[in-house]
Amino acid sequence: MASTHIPPRPRPQDEPKAQTPAQGAPARNPTPKGPDVPHPSRPRLPLQAPHPNAQPPTTRLHEVVHVKPPHLAAYKHLCGFTDDPHTLPPTYPHVLAFPLAMRLMSARDFPLPLLGLVHTSIDITQHHAPHPTEALQLDVHVTQLAPHRRGTEATLTTEARDTDGTLRWESHSTYLARHKAPTTRPEAPAAEPEPEPAPGTEWHLAPDLGRRYASVSGDRNPIHLHPLAARPFGFPRAIAHGMWTAARCLAEHEPTRDAGPDARLHVHVDFKAPVLLPSTVTYTPRGPAFELRAAATGRLHLTGSSAVLP
Repeated sequence: MASTHIPPRPRPQDEPKAQTPAQGAPARNPTPKGPDVPHPSRPRLPLQAPHPNAQPPTTRLHEVVHVKPPHLAAYKHLCGFTDDPHTLPPTYPHVLAFPLAMRLMSARDFPLPLLGLVHTSIDITQHHAPHPTEALQLDVHVTQLAPHRRGTEATLTTEARDTDGTLRWESHSTYLARHKAPTTRPEAPAAEPEPEPAPGTEWHLAPDLGRRYASVSGDRNPIHLHPLAARPFGFPRAIAHGMWTAARCLAEHEPTRDAGPDARLHVHVDFKAPVLLPSTVTYTPRGPAFELRAAATGRLHLTGSSAVLP
């Protein structure tokens, strides 16, 4: 079994000063405010069920972004992607669109409480890998609200187009708001049989991984930053960002690594259980599929697949 160590953050004298989002995040040219821009958020109670007739909001948020090379390099380094100057990692547009997604989910017309939302899956189609030097037109909107056996699930769709309007990349992320569900909720699917153990690669995740990823992704949810901040949410320690675990797996996944910039790529990831920090996890590829488990207990953290489309 191979072993990879994800080291703690270097000392200040060993690396440049970490940049804040305003300094190191992608440069942005937001569109002028209009009727589709949400009002400021209003508080909602966690675990509160939405209205039975709640519909997906019609708000669509748009923004033109330009990638900053230092920010992209920091993201690639932290997630394990090769430093190819000609392509973006398949998960990077999600980082570009994250501020829009947060604005959308904290808006007045979003029917679920932002506090307590759980990212349960992401489905990515890369029609043609965007080039780091080109501007991208981002569009984020909610496409579905659906009952779930543990509450209500919202699907957020993100689209990235070039300046000619050609769709280059899109994703569909599901977010679960936990609350008491109706008694008519669908039964949980039957558990699939566990696959035979396979050789994997161990990764040792440092305690500050959540803070390091927060500095490049802009996702500063307190559950990722410090044990004291995570405990009020039921976690004994800080937990890794789900999108870091997804990106790290894709950086290691051979079919994804070998896909050229002109390849059409499809990625799907299901987030199963949080990864406590620090910890040791095992990444295991299975052809186009892959999984991430706790090295000590075998607990399943993530399953996914990535394949080049015809």
